[in-house]
Amino acid sequence: MVVLLHMQIATTINSTRTLLLTGKQVSTLLNITECIEAVEGMFNLYGKGEALPPGILGIHLANGGFHIKAGTLNLGRHYFVAKTNANFPNNKKLHDLPTIQGVVAVFDGENGRLLSLMDSIEITILRTGTATAVAAKYLARPESKTVTICGCGNQGKISLQALSPIFNLEKVFAFDIDNQIALAFSKEMAQALSIPVIATDNIGEAARKSDLIVTCTSSKQSFLKLADIVQGTFIAAVGADSEDKQELEPEILKAGKVVVDVIEQCAAIGELHHAINKGLLSRENVHATLGEVVAGKKPGRSSKEEIIIFDSTGMALQDVAAAALVYEKALEKGIGLKLNFAD
Repeated sequence: MVVLLHMQIATTINSTRTLLLTGKQVSTLLNITECIEAVEGMFNLYGKGEALPPGILGIHLANGGFHIKAGTLNLGRHYFVAKTNANFPNNKKLHDLPTIQGVVAVFDGENGRLLSLMDSIEITILRTGTATAVAAKYLARPESKTVTICGCGNQGKISLQALSPIFNLEKVFAFDIDNQIALAFSKEMAQALSIPVIATDNIGEAARKSDLIVTCTSSKQSFLKLADIVQGTFIAAVGADSEDKQELEPEILKAGKVVVDVIEQCAAIGELHHAINKGLLSRENVHATLGEVVAGKKPGRSSKEEIIIFDSTGMALQDVAAAALVYEKALEKGIGLKLNFAD
């Protein structure tokens, strides 16, 4: 069992101080391999019923929105983590700002002390990409060699990097609504991974040639069609994290085996939400949560032919696992600014 080990170093920091960590500091403390291990361990705990269900709150605005995700885990030390993220899809073009901005607050689950405040961007990107990798590990065909990435931003890059250690990838298709971004992605990732990465504007053709498909866009209209999904495909549907976002034709979920991160969340804001609204599925048609599969309570893939969809709306317990890891490593390495907010 993969478990995040608690480091016995809490006494090294003044009990009245909060550790502040910038985005650059978080990125130096959190790597893909460790994050995959932490996220897999979290899904195992959740699947075994050893973690409380996480919570979510969303607020929509004209040009974007905010969401708050919160959860708690006992990882040798009891943590409560709340993340507030802003998501403004047009930020890069209009303001030269990231699409996602926010902060993660880490609390001691035993006494409520604010342990740390850290930038959320790197944690959000990594924990989402590593959840895709964990899902693919349990649900995709082990011999999968070709992947299509839909959405060539930071999330697409991390998703591909997280999949690379798990599969012997031989070819990647890169699709983005902005073909120049897809071309830049292809050049960068081909050099980083030493495999062919091909920019394409034909998502259907790419999907038909792929074993793995990751959708991580801000689309509000489905672009991946059932007619383009071949037997045995694994799809990680990452982009739909609010009720107005959609990447998959709902018929894909009807035709395949659906695994979710949090069933209530997916039924409210994920791809499952659209399939339910169309009358194609109900909650009872969901095969399992990923936690149940990781914990061995329900089977993952049962044949080479079945299509499996992982509806990934982003679960707060992923943030807990990743943020706790960052906090403990920061204490160990003496990184970050210590501040007493009561002063």
